[in-house]
Amino acid sequence: MPEIGIGILGGGYMGKAHSVAMSSVGAVFNTKLRPRLEMICASSPESAERYRKAYGFARATADWRKLVADPAVEAIVIATPQELHKEIAEAAFAAGKPVLCEKPMGATLEEAEDMVAAAEASGVANMVAYNYIRTPASRFARNLIASGRIGTVTWFRGEHTEDFYSDPESPASWRTTGMANGTMGDLAPHMINAALALVGQVESLVAEVETVHSERPGGTVTNDDQAQMMCRFSNGAMGHLFFSRVATGRKMGYAYEIMGTKGAIRFDQEDQNAVWLYLAEGPEAERGFRKILTGPAHPDYEPFCLGPGHGTGYQDQIIIEARDFLCAIETGEAIWPTFRDGLEVNRVVQAAIESSRDKAWRSL
Repeated sequence: MPEIGIGILGGGYMGKAHSVAMSSVGAVFNTKLRPRLEMICASSPESAERYRKAYGFARATADWRKLVADPAVEAIVIATPQELHKEIAEAAFAAGKPVLCEKPMGATLEEAEDMVAAAEASGVANMVAYNYIRTPASRFARNLIASGRIGTVTWFRGEHTEDFYSDPESPASWRTTGMANGTMGDLAPHMINAALALVGQVESLVAEVETVHSERPGGTVTNDDQAQMMCRFSNGAMGHLFFSRVATGRKMGYAYEIMGTKGAIRFDQEDQNAVWLYLAEGPEAERGFRKILTGPAHPDYEPFCLGPGHGTGYQDQIIIEARDFLCAIETGEAIWPTFRDGLEVNRVVQAAIESSRDKAWRSL
């Protein structure tokens, strides 16, 4: 099996997830390209070396330029704060190296547009790391919709809600500074991506974006805590999306409900191995939502486990993502979501922020 040298920028939460995924993906999916953990980069030499030892990389550096330029590093995973995405990605593409970039692509819409231009000019594989939509359950939901099983989609409700800042006494931090680190930059892109994947492009929207706790111990909050938006999709369906980091009781509230002319689907990431399906078939007295537990019959489940209902987890989503990235490199075929696909998320985010500011509908 040919090897490919992987360089990962960022060793924290997502850096660890991508490192584990690249270590495991070959065994799980028997990929034709086998990742070799070549180099990891972190903010200091000490932390980089700590991550190197913990994750099994050959080398470590505190200089991202050194990692990108190294000839043994053949593909790049960007798991840094958004403010660094553009510069790193452009350097990697200039060197002809494929890039998997954590969401959202850039700190602004303009940065994301520049990243798409660099990606497409390079001609190499590029992907944005939207992992939640890759669960076997959500892949199954996408297939149900695409096959027409629930008919024409007429309505979509989605949320990404968590409660890590629901306590007003939680101290200010980097997460409470700058719009790129607020809810519209952090949580909203995941559910917007899900809406685009499940229903299609957003045609118009109106939104409210707000800060619930403007002051926290240690500083003033300069970004948003929660937001909501109504939208109209290009296929005519109506939609409502809600995003919050102050949603008391919600831990991983990535959830959606989709209604069609022949059925409906419900999903909640806190129960990520189940899909609720309603089909308008049979006698009325026997109709109702039924819970479908994922198993080997569902997309991307069997490589992890042969037992129905045993379930997959968060790390498995990242492994599936790594498989897709390697396939894009190996085949030269674009695999969703590319940078251009990711740009659509940034456009919706920007339109929502502008709509809230102007208190008006925005057309996309």
